[in-house]
Amino acid sequence: MGKPYVLVIPYPTQGHVIPLVELSQNLAKQGIKISFVNTVFNHKRVLDAFGEKVDENGLLHLLSVPDGLEDGEDRNQLGKLTERLCQVMPTQLKELIHKVNGSDDDKISCVLADINIGLALDVAAELGIPTVGLWPGAVFQLAMLLSIPKFIDDGLIDEIVTGNLDDNRRAIEKGPK
Repeated sequence: MGKPYVLVIPYPTQGHVIPLVELSQNLAKQGIKISFVNTVFNHKRVLDAFGEKVDENGLLHLLSVPDGLEDGEDRNQLGKLTERLCQVMPTQLKELIHKVNGSDDDKISCVLADINIGLALDVAAELGIPTVGLWPGAVFQLAMLLSIPKFIDDGLIDEIVTGNLDDNRRAIEKGPK
């Protein structure tokens, strides 16, 4: 077996791509082979932003897959983007993994994916590849998201948050019923 080989997959928005590019660069500096999988749309943006600085030692490779949106469609509509990604990315990702593993001496040993694109973790698990989920955002945001079921159980919010923000803030400050 060759070097450790990690496939890195961000959710395709700037605040998710940049931290994972930086992590990938640091992993490559440690001698880990990286294939960074971006959407075709963001691939060019990464090349424009990082240029030759994206890979200094030959271990970081940039790959791309379609996001399912047509040219000119608004990629800031995250619901639509996520829906299309869920439709096209599993098949595209499987094909990419088979292509990489079929053409290289080093096989992908791990998939590191943004948990906002959990379908990538599902594909890797289906193919028997170990996975790592990463949250590139603020830890407070993750803690709040993971607390939603408890907030519902405690009656602080319901499944569909109702009322205005001030009412919800006062209910949370007041505490459980």
